[in-house]
Amino acid sequence: MLTQEIIILLLFLAAAGYIGWRVWKAFDSRNSGGCAKGCGCAADKAAVHAKR
Repeated sequence: MLTQEIIILLLFLAAAGYIGWRVWKAFDSRNSGGCAKGCGCAADKAAVHAKR
């Protein structure tokens, strides 16, 4: 029974960590590239245009 509880706890902590990471990335202003997705694609495009 204890093994099942440890497995459930580990899965819960992994899921909570993933949600926390996604929330952090959504509100992280360092990587905001100007698009709403937060993937930084606009920042990548700006760097490519600056090299030209």
